[in-house]
Amino acid sequence: MARNVFYSFHYVPDNWRAAQVRNMGVLEGNRPASDNDWEQVKRGGDSAIRNWIDSQLRGRSCTVVLIGSRTAGRKWIKYEIEKSWRDGKGVLGIYIHNLLDRGGRQSIKGRNPFSDYTIGGVNMSSIVKAYDPPFTSSQYVYGHIRNNFADWVEEAVEIRAKY
Repeated sequence: MARNVFYSFHYVPDNWRAAQVRNMGVLEGNRPASDNDWEQVKRGGDSAIRNWIDSQLRGRSCTVVLIGSRTAGRKWIKYEIEKSWRDGKGVLGIYIHNLLDRGGRQSIKGRNPFSDYTIGGVNMSSIVKAYDPPFTSSQYVYGHIRNNFADWVEEAVEIRAKY
């Protein structure tokens, strides 16, 4: 079954890394907002941002949180995780700190954003998988994500169906 995914990530430090994952073409994903579109949405305040996120999540079977150094704890990423889980979507994380940014730099590994939640008395990080590619070379990290991405999404959808 073809899956459509929503990508959740911290825009400013990770948009270049996120674009690498999005552009792999493994799965269909949400159309990224241009800088101008996003600025217009933000000017509308919290309700406009929430409505934009909600519209982007419609028709998606899974939310993929691309985890950078400062992803965990961000207000709108938290909202995307909560809404996705509440709506029955698969949820997974992929650490992207070892992918290169526009300047050719890697980042430091961030905290697991799912550790902020409890589901039925169990920490969400014990239920939702966060994949950390076992390489330090950006090229190998990219290949690992590309080779496993579709399977990770399928597994996330299966896990969510159990809860």
